[in-house]
Amino acid sequence: MKLISFNPFRTIGIPGITYIKPENLFKEIEIVKEADYILFPEYWQVNLLVYGLGKKIFPNISTFHLGHNKIEMTRGLWATFPENVPYTKIMGRNDSAVAATIDVVEDELGYPCVAKEIKNSMGQGVFLVNNKQELKEYINRNETLYIQEKLPIDRDLRVVYVGNQVIAAYWRIAQEGSFHNNVAKGGSYSFENIPIAAVDLVDRIAKELGINHAGFDVVEVGDKYYILEFNVLFGNEGLKSLGVSVEDKIYEYILSDLGPHKPITPPMGKKRIS
Repeated sequence: MKLISFNPFRTIGIPGITYIKPENLFKEIEIVKEADYILFPEYWQVNLLVYGLGKKIFPNISTFHLGHNKIEMTRGLWATFPENVPYTKIMGRNDSAVAATIDVVEDELGYPCVAKEIKNSMGQGVFLVNNKQELKEYINRNETLYIQEKLPIDRDLRVVYVGNQVIAAYWRIAQEGSFHNNVAKGGSYSFENIPIAAVDLVDRIAKELGINHAGFDVVEVGDKYYILEFNVLFGNEGLKSLGVSVEDKIYEYILSDLGPHKPITPPMGKKRIS
């Protein structure tokens, strides 16, 4: 079994890996063509690897496409699990109609609401908007507007899905008085009282959308669960606390996907060719 990784930090511990710098893809194209699996390509490489070379990639192409930004993932969820998406407005910025845009947000969402940059993670680019001036500042900074209702929460549930199964779930709890639950923003972990219904929801969503590597952010409001977003390249700090190895789960999935006809490469250490 020949494995290539374009991201060594996310494949540490997987045996028999050959590392290639993303910018050297075409220089090493013959080696890439011989690979059984390509792990963690950059987004610009995905289409040419799958459609041009017919390669298997991990994460798979639907994970990359739907996880590319918040708009793609939200539209995918609207089409499949609309009842599990917070009320969300997606609009293009119209510099000649800012007042009209503000009116729409105020009428449909009110204050406070949550405004997000469409390509960010770890709590970056997520803003609590309390008034018209803050909304106007957000609009002026972003070409595409992504604004959600503010839900009454002080935590969210990170559910990690790898391969074809949920491998871990834990609460991320905001500091008192903080808007963000992310640990990168000062939040804390809790591994107690994990709702099985939320885990089952993520399992169903991932299977329906064909996602095989993502950290889902789920919130509980009353008796309902909402998906805030999912991150293809998620942090591993909470998983380390649980003793869960993402790399082991990835390797198990790849072996299963390729089937028994592929010989298992014994641990040989890591190789880097460029």
